[in-house]
Amino acid sequence: MYLAYLDDSGSPDDPNSQFFVLGGIMLFERQTHWLESRINPIAARFEVDGKYRELHAGPMRAAKDGWDKFSPAERAQAAADVLRLLENKQSKVSVVAAVVEKSMMKPAEILPYCYELLAKCFDDWLAYRYQKYGEPARGIFILDRSKSAVEQNVQTLHRVFKHTGHGSGKLRNFAEVPMFLDSKASRLIQMADNVAYWIYRRYQSLDNRGFEIIEPHFFKTGAGRTSLHELVTHATRERLKDLPAPKHPFPAPRMAAAQTQTAARHDSFLQLSEIA
Repeated sequence: MYLAYLDDSGSPDDPNSQFFVLGGIMLFERQTHWLESRINPIAARFEVDGKYRELHAGPMRAAKDGWDKFSPAERAQAAADVLRLLENKQSKVSVVAAVVEKSMMKPAEILPYCYELLAKCFDDWLAYRYQKYGEPARGIFILDRSKSAVEQNVQTLHRVFKHTGHGSGKLRNFAEVPMFLDSKASRLIQMADNVAYWIYRRYQSLDNRGFEIIEPHFFKTGAGRTSLHELVTHATRERLKDLPAPKHPFPAPRMAAAQTQTAARHDSFLQLSEIA
């Protein structure tokens, strides 16, 4: 089974934001434990008195919900480290997202539109894997439970798309209606939150730092399309061209403890060699 962890960033009803993003990560069920085992050490660096800390992208950047105890450099390092887990080939994580410029739709239409796009994309991707590799896998969406209204709406939408149909057919490869989890209990929901948030930052604030890491992990869906779905104005597309380098770029990858020890032993060996 393949799992897609999704979260949203921005709000259809918020007059202070121009965009809405629904997006996240897709991976095979056996990869979830491996990925979580890589996220936990990042979070552990920010525990205070052993208190569990959620890697929630907005508070991390804005120094809220206890993140004010850490410097901007530390918080940027955490964000970069989470996103760079996408780059590990062992985890085989793909990214999927829908971006809507809210001026182009009525607020009540935005979530259904985004959900339909992602559900169809995931369903088609599972069908493709069966046709190309003979892999009869099913999939399921997993979302943050904190938004009760979203939960009810999405489950209703999913049943309609599966049994009645959507704009271009019916959903055929989902194992069940979407599951909803408390984000505090799921590091992978937290990673989906980070992915959705940094995609949102690109469109809302022209902050491309996170998107540069995320972009290579959208998968191709044919005819030059990818799993990034955009409904934005021409003016927005023009603004996004050739964005300037960020004033405060993400820091370089943080060396893991084991790598640090290996590097220290290597340096000691070089020093001893020089003395000899």
